[in-house]
Amino acid sequence: MNRGRWWPGWPRFGAVLGRFWGGLGAVLGSGSPAKRSGARGKRVRRAAPSVPMATGAAAMAAPSVFLLAVSGEIESGQFPGFDDLYCKFCFVYGQDWVPTAGLEEGISQITSKSDVSPTTLVWNFPIDITFKSTNPFGWPQIVLSVYGPDFFGHDVVRGYGAVHVPFTPGRHRRTIAMFVPESTSRLQQFTSWLTGRRPEFTDPKVVAQGEGREVTRVRSQGFVTISFNIMTKDLKKLGYDVTSSDLQSPSLGPGAQGLHKY
Repeated sequence: MNRGRWWPGWPRFGAVLGRFWGGLGAVLGSGSPAKRSGARGKRVRRAAPSVPMATGAAAMAAPSVFLLAVSGEIESGQFPGFDDLYCKFCFVYGQDWVPTAGLEEGISQITSKSDVSPTTLVWNFPIDITFKSTNPFGWPQIVLSVYGPDFFGHDVVRGYGAVHVPFTPGRHRRTIAMFVPESTSRLQQFTSWLTGRRPEFTDPKVVAQGEGREVTRVRSQGFVTISFNIMTKDLKKLGYDVTSSDLQSPSLGPGAQGLHKY
């Protein structure tokens, strides 16, 4: 080969060789592997977007219903001249009310008078139910029906009664005045006594309603005492405040002492 002669491929070959040595120098001069991995790690990491967290009252959804828990017992009854009685109960409430737990109705044991309390019939029958509602209209009532044997051994009604479940939380006691329907004539009274078919309501729940009561002839007969334990939840959050001092300690005169008896 002639050394003095110029080869046309030298410029292209020199450019390729320069790029090769430049890339090799960049790799060898970039530092230790730890530094290179750290640099790569810094390039990969990205800050997580901040998501606003709802706290406090905003995090809790406003309640749409309130709860009413009722427990207690049908304690005793006073029915002069009658013995060996038992009691039935049921709850009557409005359309917006729904029972969520417990029993809506029940029947107690038969109880008799004793030498210790010759005028009192003791049942101590428990009641326990929970309601939910969106509206206090149609607040629950408990309806009682007391039955016992007559002279011929037939079970006849000895009293009906009803009372609203107390509004305020806590322990309450109610004494309910009972009554029985009466026949409209002496002949019907004698016939019902002879056959054992005394006048009574087909559905005891009518006692808690006002329709048709003005044409019903009744007679007072006996008393029943009930104790209630009341708990409410979210009632105040929906705008219904039943725990004010005016309701807990009403400033009424001495004549109001008998208002708890219905």
